[in-house]
Amino acid sequence: MNRVAIIIVVLFFCFTACKKSDLGSTAEKAQAAIDDKIISDYLAANPGLAAKKIDTTGVYYIVKDPGGVNTIFTSSTRITVGYTGRILTTGQKFAESGDFNPTFALGEVIRGWKLGIPQIKKGGSVRLLLPSRYAYGPYPQPQLGVAFGLKDGLPGSAVLDFDINLYDAVN
Repeated sequence: MNRVAIIIVVLFFCFTACKKSDLGSTAEKAQAAIDDKIISDYLAANPGLAAKKIDTTGVYYIVKDPGGVNTIFTSSTRITVGYTGRILTTGQKFAESGDFNPTFALGEVIRGWKLGIPQIKKGGSVRLLLPSRYAYGPYPQPQLGVAFGLKDGLPGSAVLDFDINLYDAVN
């Protein structure tokens, strides 16, 4: 009898969660349209950029230097990078690695980086234009940008522009 009650409670929460995600997908679609327009307007205003789109994602990349050493990227590939992040609409810097080049597992970074970094090889550099759904989504990041004058940090639904140098990639 207890098992039946537990199963009913679990199913209730599953169905409730499904209903909530349907409501969220409408908002996500609306934000995606806004983000995609921001990026397409930016690219139209800057026709010299040789930006390529990654499939149907809305993520654009510009290879500044392709690099020289082939790498097979997986979610566990350890990448050492230097980067600068800006808000695309304002140009405001919100993050920079500076002289420190951090190392991350590719599977630990934001979705836009997971898609964009494999477009280059070790030693290369890339510029990524990321819709908010491939960055931090609707969630503000109060810790990012304060050092660069963003009083409240990085706002939610921000469309981002990253310059990334890939110094090392190890599987």
